[in-house]
Amino acid sequence: MEEILTNSVLVLTMLMEVFGVCVLVYTAVKCFIKWLRKADNMRLELAEGIALALEFKMGGEVLRTVAVREWAELGILGAVIALRGLLTFLIHWEIKNEKRELEK
Repeated sequence: MEEILTNSVLVLTMLMEVFGVCVLVYTAVKCFIKWLRKADNMRLELAEGIALALEFKMGGEVLRTVAVREWAELGILGAVIALRGLLTFLIHWEIKNEKRELEK
């Protein structure tokens, strides 16, 4: 049963990571096209896409905590989650400021 749970968590973690990468690549391509066309809200859409991708990646890291077996690995995982959380917070702050600037 433990092996089934561990393998399921690893597959689901990888799936969450792939979703995050797909969101990031899709957003980057879409925003690059908008940049070529000189669109105004390109920065805002890019920041929102990066934030969503980071949240998928962070979800994968949280799932990975189920399969952790050693304290050192848990510490590294906690540091990665904390850094991604900080990045997400900063990006949401940037989104808020960009929305405020676009309204002006």
